[in-house]
Amino acid sequence: MLLAMGFLQAALGAVLHPQTLLLGAVAFLFFADFLKSRRPKNYPPGPWRLPFLGNFFPLNIEQAHLTLQRIVKKYGNIVSLEFGSISSVVITGLPLIKEALIDLHQNFVNRPVFPIQERIFQGNGLFGSKGQVWKEQRRFALTTLRNFGLGKKSLEERIQEEAHHLVEAIKEENGQPFDPHFKINNAVSNIICSITFGERFEYQDGEFQELLRLLDEAANMETSFTSQLYNFLPRIMKFLPGPHQTVFRNWEKLKLFVSHIVEKHKRDWNPDETRDFIDAYLKEIAKNASNATSSFHKDNLIGCTLDLFFAGTETTSATLRWGLLYMALYPDIQEKVHAEIDRVIGQEQLPSVAARESLPYTNAVIHEVQRMGNIVPLNVPREVAADTTLAGYHLPKGTMVFTNLTALHRDPAEWTSPDTFNPENFLENGQFKKRESFLPFSIGKRACPGEQLARTELFIFFTCLMQKFTFRPPDNEKLSLKFRMGITVSPVKHRLCAVPRG
Repeated sequence: MLLAMGFLQAALGAVLHPQTLLLGAVAFLFFADFLKSRRPKNYPPGPWRLPFLGNFFPLNIEQAHLTLQRIVKKYGNIVSLEFGSISSVVITGLPLIKEALIDLHQNFVNRPVFPIQERIFQGNGLFGSKGQVWKEQRRFALTTLRNFGLGKKSLEERIQEEAHHLVEAIKEENGQPFDPHFKINNAVSNIICSITFGERFEYQDGEFQELLRLLDEAANMETSFTSQLYNFLPRIMKFLPGPHQTVFRNWEKLKLFVSHIVEKHKRDWNPDETRDFIDAYLKEIAKNASNATSSFHKDNLIGCTLDLFFAGTETTSATLRWGLLYMALYPDIQEKVHAEIDRVIGQEQLPSVAARESLPYTNAVIHEVQRMGNIVPLNVPREVAADTTLAGYHLPKGTMVFTNLTALHRDPAEWTSPDTFNPENFLENGQFKKRESFLPFSIGKRACPGEQLARTELFIFFTCLMQKFTFRPPDNEKLSLKFRMGITVSPVKHRLCAVPRG
């Protein structure tokens, strides 16, 4: 008996050896990961995935939207990709995009909430909220934006006034090389700030310049390698250093800035005199004070205000910076823009939305800047709200969905010269031509709520700058179309010369 017990003890010792235990644990985890990630029946095809990390490494974070196109060519217009525990699909081609975002919009109306966004916003705001909360916040935001001038002459005049401030600030450079980044950021941001905060900020305002820098840095670092690892391994990454920690610190400072403005509004708030978005939101909070389940509270006010501040700054600013860069790189196209502006409105009359139809070439150039700049190349992601069949493939509830705007905006079947900057893509017989395959603001129920504001800003700012300056590369400096990958795709740091016209 003792001999038998000895043999058993020796056998158990061999089995329970630390190396054996470690190998067994690893084998078990790999097997569990395999079982968890098995694709359901009729799931879209996709590339082979690494255990735990999925397709994280093959995509190359710095140019994911470009490397993805090779995968799409191999696997088709609906491709599945795995990012850690997150299952996603990429939809390519206008018919499928319309089917998903318009015909089946109820099933694609949610936004996925990543751990990094959850930590920053805790489910608050316009972009991270879901269901009834999102419906209430979006409805309120759209109504309030309209009340404060969206689509009205008063807001157009505000943009014209800000364009004048921007022109004067650029004139101070005296035609010498300068980085246009934060001057343009400040000008664009002042429009949404006047709606949300009720004030604009001078270009020499040090505190506001620092806030714009924090916003730009956070937008850039949120797509960094460690930030993406945080989305896969939040419990581990929250203790480790890296750019993701800078993202959290920056957003906390931005939230604190908005919180201080909210407190200032509370001190002199008059419910009978609504000055801006924050005042309107405070009125909504007061109206719902007795409703314990109301989505109108201070945290959501801060979240929505920051969403409007970010979206109203970064996207339009990045597009305008691409626009000036393209003009400096394509002087022949810039000359045609100058000629049209001089012929139609001259160098003194303020550009207006009413003049857009009379400036088809300028309008076409702006649209071509959006197409080629491609600032949100995979659209803002959606999440499948219920099990769905799309083009015969089964998409389980919770699947993240990207719409491939890069492929759409560079499709040779849709565009005469898909890979080169050519305003003729938006012209027909000298007149501006709308293109169905042009979706920089997305489509459907969750399309960009600020599209009208952005289109007005782009036209007035760009036309004003073209009216007053010729943009060219600095002497002995070569400009390029290299991009910086962040929440938006923006030009790398560069300098331009703005030579006054007249």
